Amino acid sequence: MTVQDLDKIKQNALKALESINDLDDLNTFYPTVLGRNGELTLALREMKNLSPEERAVFGQHANTVKKELEEVIENKRKALADAKMREMFEKEAVDVTAPGKVCIPRGRIHPMTQVYREIRDAMIGLGFTTYEGPEIEYEDYCFTKLNLPKGHPARDMQDTFYISDSVVLRTHTTPCEVRSLLSKKPPFRLVIPGRVFRVDEVDASHSPVFMQMEGFVVDKNLSLRDLKGTLIEFVHTVFGNDVNMRMRPSYFPFTEPSAEIDISCTICGGKGCRVCKGTGWIEILGCGIINPHVLENCGVDPNEWSAFAFGIGVDRVTSLKFGISDIRLEYENDARFLRQF
Repeated sequence: MTVQDLDKIKQNALKALESINDLDDLNTFYPTVLGRNGELTLALREMKNLSPEERAVFGQHANTVKKELEEVIENKRKALADAKMREMFEKEAVDVTAPGKVCIPRGRIHPMTQVYREIRDAMIGLGFTTYEGPEIEYEDYCFTKLNLPKGHPARDMQDTFYISDSVVLRTHTTPCEVRSLLSKKPPFRLVIPGRVFRVDEVDASHSPVFMQMEGFVVDKNLSLRDLKGTLIEFVHTVFGNDVNMRMRPSYFPFTEPSAEIDISCTICGGKGCRVCKGTGWIEILGCGIINPHVLENCGVDPNEWSAFAFGIGVDRVTSLKFGISDIRLEYENDARFLRQF
């Protein structure tokens, strides 16, 4: 056995490795060269037949060949393992951009959310800014500062949830007017959305929890004409230019004068039907010029500033726009009902 024989074993092994493309084949090949009975191992056993000088040269060269083959085989093993891993990843990869095989029902925007956004966007288009306040409110803000002192008979108009003698669940969004007057410097225009709470029996037209939106404007020399012009523009934006509007005198403790707004019935076009009870008109909101006492209670000089406000029930407008006969449907989240919108 000579050094040339070792080189021949190495060359044959390297040539065989080039054709191996599978880990199992590599594991089978390894012992044929470097195993206990492999070619290189058998060659090393022949060292005993060599002279001491030849043995030293042969042994050193054999170790070099062994290390080179082990390194090549290890690199080959790593390359095959990486290739197998990539193949597995490619085979199991999921294209997240591919269309699904199962039809998943799409969600719908709740009709009240649609109407809320429509009203909000209409008022923002008129120069209003969104303003919000807490649902748990001071009794002072909900009533007293709004010209409803303790014992005032108008408090009976709003059945209130009391948390304590001085804290309530707000019965309207109007306390936000008080908060804005106490915290903001006039002039300003605010749209105030939010849930309100009243002690009410649940039926087709009443709910203990419902959604309001309120418009509030503070400026100099405001009049009923400014309020009416704003509301005409608002009604036409939300309900359409073919809808008529009228104002009727009304009463609210925090506005003077006060009015209620009717629009021509969106169902019959003003001709008279079951929805409008044959009158051709439907009430949609209350409004008025802010009572000077409210401004005084909030530290605003009524001789310098004036204000007007109007409030609308989102659920009521939703019922009118979509022809919903029972308000409870808007709060039950029945998927069969919501799929219609």
